[in-house]
Amino acid sequence: MSTTHTATRTLGDTEVFPIALGEMPLSLASRPDEAQAIRTIHAAIDAGVTLIDTADAYAKDGSDVGHGERLIAKALKSIDRDDILVATKGGHLRDADGGWPIDGRPEHLKQAVDASLKALGTDRIDLYQHHRPDPNVPYAETIGALKEIYDAGKVRFIGISNANVDQINEALGIAPIVSVQNQLSLDFTSPITNGEVALCAEKGLAFLPWSPLGGISKAAEHAGGVDPVKAAADEHGVSPQQVALAWLLWLSPTTIPIPGSSRPETIQDSVQAASLQLSEDELTAISAAVGA
Repeated sequence: MSTTHTATRTLGDTEVFPIALGEMPLSLASRPDEAQAIRTIHAAIDAGVTLIDTADAYAKDGSDVGHGERLIAKALKSIDRDDILVATKGGHLRDADGGWPIDGRPEHLKQAVDASLKALGTDRIDLYQHHRPDPNVPYAETIGALKEIYDAGKVRFIGISNANVDQINEALGIAPIVSVQNQLSLDFTSPITNGEVALCAEKGLAFLPWSPLGGISKAAEHAGGVDPVKAAADEHGVSPQQVALAWLLWLSPTTIPIPGSSRPETIQDSVQAASLQLSEDELTAISAAVGA
């Protein structure tokens, strides 16, 4: 028996390609030049990707906030963006040294969404996500601000990120959340054991695994280091990264992995995971190997 993934997955009331593009590597200090970054975004879209994920904090440092959003806006100027959903996030700051302070105050999020609207060159953001819970701000206040932003018509959908089961449930009681973006990969499986993946499937929320390949600098080592992943890759003649992404898709019908990429070739490889057919034996062997 083999597992074949559906052609699309659901985010809110919209169907999207099962693999998204994580824009972060195109904006940090190690980013490629702008021409290569734009080629990478275009390659993703040409390969079928319809969801691109960024954040206002994806930048070199505090002087560069909004870089990822501005880059995506520039890349999309030359194409029909009607079928492309752009997701961004607010709630992180960047300091002069490149650090990542957290700010979940409602007043910050309201200012941040306006800045993101400007950077993206749009009057409504497709998916606006709270980046990370702020321990100094009651979560209900932060999510309440998201609800006000949504009610004001500034965003089409709202989501949360780096949230546990209790926070997901709390957020759902306050606002029409459609997605949860948490870390999930072969070597970070706690969202499975802690119930976040299952809860999202139960509630019909898109679950967006960030760093699904363990980080762009070690993606091949990350995936190829798990014996059943390497065996499946060899058997099917594909990269271990494709197998790892296919396993994430198999975990739940609502998962939409967002692998980062800094070159066209890597995202072109990643998208092929959406049509990779692995056997149930291969998939369960991977789960057993990583303790999921």
